[in-house]
Amino acid sequence: MSYVVYGTGAVGGVIGGHLHLAGLPVTLVARGAHLEAIRAHGLVLDAGSGRHRIDAPATDGAAGVGWTDDTVVLLAVKSHQVAAALDDLRRHAPADVAVVCATNGVATEVAALRHFARTYAVCVMLPSSHLEPGVVVASCHPTPAILDVGRVPGGTDATTAAVAADLRTAGIASQERDDIMAWKRRKLVLNLGNGVDAAFTPGPGADELAALAQAEGERVLAATGLSVVTAADDTARRGDVLQRRPDLERRGGSTWQSLHRGTGDSEIDYLAGEVVLQGRLLGLPTPVNEAIVAATRSLAYAGGAARSLDPAAVLATLRR
Repeated sequence: MSYVVYGTGAVGGVIGGHLHLAGLPVTLVARGAHLEAIRAHGLVLDAGSGRHRIDAPATDGAAGVGWTDDTVVLLAVKSHQVAAALDDLRRHAPADVAVVCATNGVATEVAALRHFARTYAVCVMLPSSHLEPGVVVASCHPTPAILDVGRVPGGTDATTAAVAADLRTAGIASQERDDIMAWKRRKLVLNLGNGVDAAFTPGPGADELAALAQAEGERVLAATGLSVVTAADDTARRGDVLQRRPDLERRGGSTWQSLHRGTGDSEIDYLAGEVVLQGRLLGLPTPVNEAIVAATRSLAYAGGAARSLDPAAVLATLRR
């Protein structure tokens, strides 16, 4: 199979880089200064095994891809960028192409399924960063990621088997899952701390706010009646597979990276915002996650410094 990594940021760059190193055909889709750097010098994959130059074809969209019958799209843009990516793919990719959603949150898959019958999901466990053009950093070694895969809305097939096998060939842990969205909903709960990590000053107050957001998320997801794997199952799957590199300073997650780079936006509406949406659909209050969404949005729009907000004011309001 050949792969189009649509979104060569922290997640897509690490996946695409490892697939390329394993000898699999990869085309990288990126934009702006990042694309310019990749075209000029290759994608630099900073991994535990060293810094690798990934000399793979790179383009700014689906029109520049050499599509074949065995091409698979690994959709790895941020969730708030999915609509534009899917519109581009709908215009230029084959109608029967397999779209494998390697995104946070649980909204991408439904959006993709509107356009592509062969839609798949990946539960992304991949600590990584992308803070400078042309460079992505894999934070774990020797296994850089756990990327379990399944079909949407459920089940497995020949494509999930092939993708999981290729990921394993690239040194990435991967299993097929009959109910992959149950795993992604558990990951969503973990990601409810992303906005807190991005916007608020670290400390006991931020820790309390993150814990409240996750507890609220658990309650809302339980009320939806949708499947969610247990925290124990998630912990068992992770085990000690992902070992943090001792040579790297621990920075922040994907939302923090957006604020740190000053992109002016973030995927918060698809993380804490997903809990807010589900709460509104069910008539359940979600004050904690609403406060985190509002704070992260305002900080991103204003170009404020990451981790600059005091959580005490939010906590005081919630206690009232």
